[in-house]
Amino acid sequence: MDGFKESGLMKVGSYSSMAELDDLDLSRLLDKPKLNIERQRSFDERSMSELSINVRALENYDSMCSPRGFRSGFDTPASSARNSFEPHPMVSEAWEALRKSLVYFRGQPVGTIAANDHGSEEVLNYDQVFVRDFVPSALAFLMNGEPEIVKNFLLKTLYLQGWEKKVDRFKLGEGVMPASFKVLHDPGRKIDTLIADFGESAIGRVAPVDSGFWWIILLRAYTKSTGDLSLAETPECQKGMRLILALCLSEGFDTFPTLLCADGCSMIDRRMGIYGYPIEIQALFFMALRCALSMLKHDAEGKEFVERIVKRLHALSYHMRSYFWLDFQQLNDIYRYKTEEYSHTAVNKFNVIPDSIPDWVFDFMPNRGGYFIGNVSPARMDFRWFALGNFVAILSSLSTPEQSMAIMDLLEERWEELVGEMPLKITYPAIENHEWRIVTGCDPKNTRWSYHNGGSWPVLLWLLTAACIKTGRPQIARRAIEHAENRLLKDGWPEYYDGKLGRYIGKQARKFQTWSIAGYLVAKMMLEDPSHLGMISLEEDKAMKPLIKRSASWTC
Repeated sequence: MDGFKESGLMKVGSYSSMAELDDLDLSRLLDKPKLNIERQRSFDERSMSELSINVRALENYDSMCSPRGFRSGFDTPASSARNSFEPHPMVSEAWEALRKSLVYFRGQPVGTIAANDHGSEEVLNYDQVFVRDFVPSALAFLMNGEPEIVKNFLLKTLYLQGWEKKVDRFKLGEGVMPASFKVLHDPGRKIDTLIADFGESAIGRVAPVDSGFWWIILLRAYTKSTGDLSLAETPECQKGMRLILALCLSEGFDTFPTLLCADGCSMIDRRMGIYGYPIEIQALFFMALRCALSMLKHDAEGKEFVERIVKRLHALSYHMRSYFWLDFQQLNDIYRYKTEEYSHTAVNKFNVIPDSIPDWVFDFMPNRGGYFIGNVSPARMDFRWFALGNFVAILSSLSTPEQSMAIMDLLEERWEELVGEMPLKITYPAIENHEWRIVTGCDPKNTRWSYHNGGSWPVLLWLLTAACIKTGRPQIARRAIEHAENRLLKDGWPEYYDGKLGRYIGKQARKFQTWSIAGYLVAKMMLEDPSHLGMISLEEDKAMKPLIKRSASWTC
């Protein structure tokens, strides 16, 4: 890993392009007093173009460059220093806790541990650096003008990707990124050693599908934030992206453009009945493809992947926007489905039996609003709401502007169910009774309204805030953050909360959970400076927009 030459990772400070000018214009647009981002309900299509980064030309890698000129001292959050108003007292406490979670390899910070809970009896793997967990920490450091730790993390995980990966004599795909890694310090010999987990030690022994996607998304965020094009352009990073893409773009027996995945392969890392085509993975897949498309070189090897990505994006966006989308009109259509339809003219393409629609959906679905359901496969539709997948759909523009607005409408209409007293429900509703026994395998951690089974996760604040800013409705995020500020610090930054409203600290929740801390910081910094959104948001690609015949549940 140390073979990467620093001289090849120069920052590009004077780089300029038309796309960069678009990004710089964003800051001026956001400062204009005439832009009303306090409106209670926004049905104004201009909000998307005014609040989003312009990346219409996805193939143009120049659009990645948006260098930020600030840098702060180690102990002073730059986002607070740049504003004249007094930050919330929790902010400084959060930064202190985040810095205590830093992990060092040979004297260099390379990530943050999952939790710094000294009161916990069992450490398990919470003392490791998880790829998905580190993303909000990385964004916090990028927004604070401290990109070095993010670069170190990207390079170390890239190094680990090159390891041979075996589980019970079975070799994993070459492009699999680790779920987590640990640094072992030997003070006597003065040696640091990296140990990676690709799923062989994980609960359930499931390899992470999302790690590779988060890695690509974070590489783009780093490049967008710093303007350091050279990191993504190194042969090592280009190869790392191609290896990840080779895994998920492979052609086989599947007739869908979505990715077939096992239970436990993502943030929902316990058995929760998401086997098939879970929304979280499909949204991350879509976003990673778009990020990779903007960073891959158009050389002999990269050009082939660019062509495959473009084809997959068109198919994936059509499939998701058409078959995963649910609003009042679409629910009514499914309710009236005929079954056993044959040939390409079939309306009920997946042979979903209307009697399989759970009763709760009819009461949950408002007249205005909609969302991407959890899963679609033959004879099955999982109608549960999954927060991460829907927010990533907004940020990646997998959802159309109309669908993005409908998701925010649903959130407002069903505030008690989805936000409650502690943001934010990871999934809704909880699985109970006999169904819980079958679906979760009686997992005691996933009892109703706890952990992944309807628990409330503060880390989701940053995704909610980003989605709110992109859709021009920051007041929703402010309301959710105020709820969190009433409890988070006092409760010791728990991993998750239990109960229908999220009133109780999770029964087995770790305290000082790093991504709960970082998620709060990122949400606060994005509200202070909405131009940070450009790191993690992609504007809609008009060329990819298919003709959708179904209702989008969005009317003026």
